[in-house]
Amino acid sequence: MDVFDYKSLIPSLEGSMWGGAFTKLSLLVWMAVAIVIIFFLVTYRNPTLVPTKKQWLAESVYGVVRNNIATDIIGPQGVRFAPYLATIFCFVFVTNLWSIVPFAQISPNSHLAFPVVLAVLTWFVYIGLGIKKHGVLGYLKHSTVQPGVPWWVHPILVPIEFLSNLILRPITLAVRLFANMFAGHMILLVFTLGGVALWNAGPLLLKPAALGSWAFAIVMTLFELFILSLQAYVFTLLSATYFQSSIADEH
Repeated sequence: MDVFDYKSLIPSLEGSMWGGAFTKLSLLVWMAVAIVIIFFLVTYRNPTLVPTKKQWLAESVYGVVRNNIATDIIGPQGVRFAPYLATIFCFVFVTNLWSIVPFAQISPNSHLAFPVVLAVLTWFVYIGLGIKKHGVLGYLKHSTVQPGVPWWVHPILVPIEFLSNLILRPITLAVRLFANMFAGHMILLVFTLGGVALWNAGPLLLKPAALGSWAFAIVMTLFELFILSLQAYVFTLLSATYFQSSIADEH
C-alpha cells in the first residue's frame, strides 16, 4: 500500500504561512476587502424608500452594529464610531467566512499577523481617543488610577492597570480571534483528513468510520459558521468597549 501523503491535501496552509510575499492568505484578504466595498457600493448605489433585499441586508448589518453595539456600549456618542465598527465587523466576518468556503478553507485570521494588525488598529484609535479626551498625563491617570482606592494600594494596582489597559488589550484582542479561528481550522482539517486516511487505509470495515468522520466534519462546519460570526461580533463589541473606556469621564 502506498504511503498516504497528507501534505498533498494541505498546500494552502503551508504555502500561505511560509511562502512568498503575496500568498493565498493575502489574496483572501484583498478579496474580502473587495467584497465588503463592492457590496455596500452596489446596495447603496440607488437607495429607495422601500429597500430592496440587498439594501435591507446592508442597512440591517449597519443598524445592528450602530444600535446594538456602538450606541448600547458607548452611548449617544457611539453613532460617530459606527462606520468604523461596522467596517471592522464586516471585514472580520468575511475573512472568517473563508474558513468554510470550498477551495479557500482557511481564514486569514488563523494566521496571527492579521488579527494583530486589526487589534493594533483598534488600539491606536483607543489610545488616540483617550489622549484627545483627557490629555497625555490625564489619560495615563484615567487608565491606571482607580478612584476611591487607598493610597497604599496604588503601588500594586497602578502597574497592573497600566499593563491591563494599555499593553495587554490589543494582545488579548488579537490572540482571542486568532486562537478561535486557528482551532476551528485544525478541527475541520483533522476530521476531513481523518476521513481520507480511513478511506484509504484498506480494510473495508474502516469505510463507515471514514463516512462518519466526514459527516462530523460537515456538522463542525455548521458549528464553525456560528463561531466565526460570533468572533466577528465579539471583536467589534470589545473594540466598542475599549472606545467607551477611553472617552468615559470616570471608570
